[in-house]
This record gives sequence, C-alpha cells and structure tokens, in this order.
Amino acid sequence: MTTLSIYKQDRPEAPRKVTADPAEISQLLAERNIRFEQWPTRQLAADASQEQVLEAYCEEVEALKADCGFQTADVISLSADNPQKGALRQKFLDEHIHSEDEVRFFVRGQGLFYLHLGDEVYAVLCQQNDLISVPNGTPHWFDMGPEPEFTCIRLFTNPDGWVAQFTGEDIASRLPRYESLAGAPR
Repeated sequence: MTTLSIYKQDRPEAPRKVTADPAEISQLLAERNIRFEQWPTRQLAADASQEQVLEAYCEEVEALKADCGFQTADVISLSADNPQKGALRQKFLDEHIHSEDEVRFFVRGQGLFYLHLGDEVYAVLCQQNDLISVPNGTPHWFDMGPEPEFTCIRLFTNPDGWVAQFTGEDIASRLPRYESLAGAPR
C-alpha cells in the first residue's frame, strides 16, 4: 500500500504523521512542491521490454514530457536475483541531490523515497501505478530494499543531470530503512 510517513528530523524514531490515503499523500507532497500521481494500470507481462512498457504508458509519458519539458524516457528494472543488488541499493542510500528532477513511475513493485524537506523527512513508499517527481536540488535518498523487485519509467531533461551529488549529511542512517517501513514486497 502506498504510504507517506513524515518524521521530524530530530525525532527519527517515530513519525509525526502516517497516511495511506492517495489524495492526502498527493496534497501533502504538493504543499512541498513534490509531484505525486497515480496512473491507471496497464496489462503487461512481467518481462515486458522497455519498448512495450513505454508504449503502454505512451499517453501519460507524452503528457508529462509536454507539461514538464522532459526530453527522454527509459525503463529500469531490478529483481532480487540480480547479483549487483546490494551494491545498487547502497549506491542510493545516502542523501544526495540532482541538478534535474528525479521522476519515477512504478510500473511494478515498490521502492521508498525519503525527501529531506527543511527539518522534516517525508518517507514515501511508492508502489505500482505511483509517480513521484523530486524537484532538482531536493535532498533525498532511495531505498529499494534488500530484495528489490521493481520496474520504473524514468524521465529526463538531460540524463547527465541525474548524477548524484552527495550532501555528506548522515540523516539517512538515522531513519528507519525499507525493511521497517515497507516490510516484505507486496
């Protein structure tokens, strides 16, 4: 279930708010300039190619490109049997920023985005059909869990702008990880 948990930076042991209501999640994130949407489900095979995934969501992707100026879209998939899963998970567990928006649409599976917004951290468990757009310059990190299973559409203005610039903050180490907030993949 898609969930938003909001933590005070200095009280990471317990969220001050938790909601699983998509409309409330969208509203609370919009108040912080974070785009969150849910797109309709498309029937796709688990092993659908990048071309098949992009074709299935062509209308939504093209509308987002027109609205936000994105130039390209691609598809990334990761499964629990990937021998690099530990290294890939570790790569995104530290707080970082990008010089362009980080946009993800979850075609299948789930992942946990943490957004460090002032003195709060918004932990957004995104699942199938969820789209999140983290504005450029927003400190954040991503936890795909120890047994990742997801396929996402990514949109870019310039793929080179998506390189992580680490902040050096240790806040990511103080908040609950995927295993605590998401449990087993659903």
